[in-house]
Amino acid sequence: MESLLTENEVSAHLKVSLACLRRWRLCGEGPQYVKVNNLVRYRESDLNNWMSELPSAGNGRRLSPRSLIRTKLAASA
Repeated sequence: MESLLTENEVSAHLKVSLACLRRWRLCGEGPQYVKVNNLVRYRESDLNNWMSELPSAGNGRRLSPRSLIRTKLAASA
């Protein structure tokens, strides 16, 4: 049987606040969770899967000025 992590353990592992983790859960944006009665728990495998699917960055390339303008326009729309 896989061990379950508490909200506090997951927030410490991800280095985010407990409030942030709860906000993600309410918006459906964070890692998948399970309810055990009224307790929220996270499977390690679900947490690892969620983290592996997050977009990565830092490839060293800079955006061209034209791309920056398009990005700003898309964000304001």
